[in-house]
Amino acid sequence: MSDAIKSQVRTFIVENFLFGDDAYPLADELSLVESDLVDSTGILELVAFVEQTFGISLADADIVPDNLDSIARIANFVACKREAVN
Repeated sequence: MSDAIKSQVRTFIVENFLFGDDAYPLADELSLVESDLVDSTGILELVAFVEQTFGISLADADIVPDNLDSIARIANFVACKREAVN
């Protein structure tokens, strides 16, 4: 399931932050903030995407780099939140 989550997140990032340019090397572990792909406004867009797409709610305490700074971290965070609900 994590691969499916990664794929959805990667597609969102390419479409919304790279304007459809999928030639950019977007590794699973690439820091979205340090690589300047996502800024503070982008984080809010990412949070809204995660909540809507995966049906989970993020508390303010969840909006930290450990959870949202790479495709791999987002996928892991979403998987953990889903497990906690079930």
